[in-house]
Amino acid sequence: MSGGEHVSIWSVPERQGRGPRPAYSRAQITEAAVRIADADGLEAASMRRIAAELGTGAMSLYRYVPSRDDLIELMYDHVVAVPGLPERPTGDWRADLALVARASRATLLAHPWVAGLNRSRLTYGPNQLRLLEFALGALDVGIPVDEMLTLVGMLNGYVELDVRRELEWRREYRRSGLTPEDWMMRTGPRVRELMESGDYPMFTRVIVDARIPHMTGDEQFEYGLGRVLDCIASALPGPPAGTAPRG
Repeated sequence: MSGGEHVSIWSVPERQGRGPRPAYSRAQITEAAVRIADADGLEAASMRRIAAELGTGAMSLYRYVPSRDDLIELMYDHVVAVPGLPERPTGDWRADLALVARASRATLLAHPWVAGLNRSRLTYGPNQLRLLEFALGALDVGIPVDEMLTLVGMLNGYVELDVRRELEWRREYRRSGLTPEDWMMRTGPRVRELMESGDYPMFTRVIVDARIPHMTGDEQFEYGLGRVLDCIASALPGPPAGTAPRG
């Protein structure tokens, strides 16, 4: 093996050789790290903080998790597990991708620190691979694998954009105490000024006719998800499967 190759944490046995039974498991360390990150952010999930929660010394944990990159891989894979995910796609690609999208959204909202991770490279954790196999398998309907990757990427991009919007509103609410409805009320005079100018007809239509600004976060997500799935349907051979969830 060359010096530049990375040994994945998933390729390293948790218990190597003989000796006393380990006092901790990777699962215990990972779960403690996730609890800390959920409460106080990813930077707070240091080995020292995790060790304090488990009642041990920080150096002892490196026998189980050699590096911080390894720890983050374990944490991410832990939170992306989808309870109840079928062993294989059901044959209804639309329902399967909707399940993946809703599960991904739930993960990102429950663990906001995930949104800040660099996930441009696969780390090949078991839960990530299971989700990848399921999502791509749902689209294995006679199209090239590059097409599958592009369509799943489009779905994931929508989910991440929607979650980012919701998390930003949560941060704004913590900062100012103002809800989206409160902001709409505050901007009322400026909105009326723009509408009365007659210079912004599309903006005026949004204010007068759009339903999305008045939907709940869940309703907005489902409305947009339906449109994304419609776009995916148009790229697949044969008649569209299923029915778009309507907002």
